[in-house]
Formats: sequence, structure tokens, C-alpha cells
Amino acid sequence: MSNIHYASVTFTVKAVPWRGVRPLSTTSQGRYQSRALRLSNNSISDLTGITYLLKHFLSWPSHLGWLDLSFNKLERIDPVLCEMRELRVLYLHGNSIWNLSEVDKMGQLPHLHTITLHGNSIENTRGYRAHVIAVLPELKTLDFSAVTPDERVMSKIRYTRVPRHTRQ
Repeated sequence: MSNIHYASVTFTVKAVPWRGVRPLSTTSQGRYQSRALRLSNNSISDLTGITYLLKHFLSWPSHLGWLDLSFNKLERIDPVLCEMRELRVLYLHGNSIWNLSEVDKMGQLPHLHTITLHGNSIENTRGYRAHVIAVLPELKTLDFSAVTPDERVMSKIRYTRVPRHTRQ
């Protein structure tokens, strides 16, 4: 997208996609045949209208696999992100997400294997990395760093709850 700054993604419909190294293929309706969308560095504070935006620009919006929302002003994980069932890569670094439990919402994304959250205040929360790894079972990369087998084991141990009836 262009470098025009928006408070909401609704206004980005008027923007002209940035043509990168590879040419963008379009359908006869003028929609892009892409599974990726970059909305970074736009001062976006909410995702109102993102479904419309995806339908406006992409030929197969339900197949979105890569979404870059880095360096915006998002304070929470909008439920609309959890509806993007094919999402594999999500960049949210450099936003204003402060509540670690917001990450729990994304546990229902079956293919999410890469996420960035550094540069949000949640990264200063004790147990941040282990928590994210525990709630996102398919995660391979967190904050551009590979999730190790030891981290996965330790996060399961730390975040597995003991059933009430077995507590003493």
C-alpha cells in the first residue's frame, strides 16, 4: 500500500498498492491474485473495514496467508483476525498491544506458524514468550526467532493447568 497514514483500514481503499519487485497479477475484475497484504506504518488504530478492504483488493480474500500490520497503533487483537482461517504469518510488531491475554484469541488459527509481537508492551510481561508459544500450538517462529523444542516443552509444562479435583 502507499505510505499514506490512516486511523482505520477503511480509508486504504483509495490507496494505490505499491508495486514491489515482482509484478502484481490481477483478475479481469481488477483484484490482485495475492495471498499477502502489507498495511504496515499507517497509524492504523482499529481494523474496522478490513474485510471490505480484502474483498476490494484481493481475488481470494479468504485465502489470505500473510498479513503485515506492524508499526501501527493497534492496542488489541481484533476478533476479525481470528476469522482469517488461512493466516500463516502475522506481523504485529511495533504496535501498542499491552494485554498478554489478547494473544489467546489467536489460538483458534490452525495454520498460524509465524507471529511478531516485539515492540508491544506485552513483551515486557513475565512469561511472555512461553505464554505465546503455549497458546499458539503451530508456532515455529516468534519475533523472528525460531521456537525451540525445549521452549515448546517448557511452555506446555508452565501453562498446563492441574484439574481442580486433583488439587490438595
